[in-house]
Amino acid sequence: MLKLRRAIVLDVGSPGSAGEQDLVIELVDEAHDAEGGAMERGADAGGEQRRRPAIADVALVGRAEIGDELVVNVQARDLGLGSGGFDIVHVNLSRGLGAEEDWDPALPTRPNVMKLNYTSLQHTVEPVEELGGASEHPVGVVGLPVAVLALHGQLAAVAWAFSQARPASRLGYVQTAGGALPGGHSRTVRSLRERGLLVGHLTAGAAFGGEGEAITTVGALDHGLRVLGWDAAICGPGPGIVGSSSPLGHGGMSALDSAHAALALGASTLLVARMSSGDPRARHRGISHHTLTVLDLLLEPVTVALPAGMRSPVGADLRAGLGAVFGGALPSRPALELDVERPITDRPARITRHDWRRAIVDLPAYAAADLCAETMGRGLTEDPLFFGAALAAGTTLAELAEGADRGEDGVGEAERSVASPGRS
Repeated sequence: MLKLRRAIVLDVGSPGSAGEQDLVIELVDEAHDAEGGAMERGADAGGEQRRRPAIADVALVGRAEIGDELVVNVQARDLGLGSGGFDIVHVNLSRGLGAEEDWDPALPTRPNVMKLNYTSLQHTVEPVEELGGASEHPVGVVGLPVAVLALHGQLAAVAWAFSQARPASRLGYVQTAGGALPGGHSRTVRSLRERGLLVGHLTAGAAFGGEGEAITTVGALDHGLRVLGWDAAICGPGPGIVGSSSPLGHGGMSALDSAHAALALGASTLLVARMSSGDPRARHRGISHHTLTVLDLLLEPVTVALPAGMRSPVGADLRAGLGAVFGGALPSRPALELDVERPITDRPARITRHDWRRAIVDLPAYAAADLCAETMGRGLTEDPLFFGAALAAGTTLAELAEGADRGEDGVGEAERSVASPGRS
């Protein structure tokens, strides 16, 4: 059940235009006295830390000011979750209860689609599927490429490598379930938008708060590629990832649904491999079991990119290939060995049926770009393969976009002309 506490705002972040506001709060208790009652501040008997970081989704609960009284959800922080080191504002009691409905009367119809529906934070959105004249049988995205992420930490490297290969192309991002649902929670997206490495951000399904709201992932991809005129799309979860010890119970499985959505639209689909040379968990070293499971379950083949020098997705060639990529400068600690003898799949034929490609990666140049270069607390030098695989995917995505430009996958100017109003 929800674990809610009352709090007072002690400090607020800079106003900015971000979807989230960083706060410092102090938890308070209700203490009633002879005169009617007051909120008591300070440490409680259990020694619980009262002064804590918190975040507020401005679009949902409004912008807070110092002294505001809040109700915050403290569950993730109290559980010590790695991606939940803060409380989340549930409601602003000082100003949120009197908020006016934010609806533009110039719109032809009042929005009637809910996100977070049947929860206390349900709110209306105007779905992009109702914009742009989508047909019953969309064909305008045939051949256009979509890169499917396993983790949000891959996003910056994929976008940067794509921009290096095709600086004039328009790349958009569709955020799905599997990680954080609020679109404003990603500082990576904010940075990529500010630097022009992404031209748009749509939130699909349960995810919300992007520059456009889609009911489904397939609807978001269709809108971005066909109506907004993106030349390519990246599709994947927000920051953080839901996980369990089971092979199918984790946020990385959202890649299976995203890849099938892209394939169904006729998009040229690229799966960004989750790989690691530094993860202490054997199941994620080399090619992660997350990626291998998705590749095994996919109904159709997709493209998969590896850093140049990696000769095979299976077998002992993995270690030799890594040495070729990174010049033999691999971690030598036993805890970081790649366990190349580990069987990676019971059905290797279903893994090797995919279109495996190789791309040259430039890790030093990416490091100098000053973009996100951390995964699970490890930086680029601690886990070069993670970022090398994402960079290889970005370069390969650019190659697929170049093929679409030439019409090799059936995309003609007439089919894409509907996108011209959305271009700038």
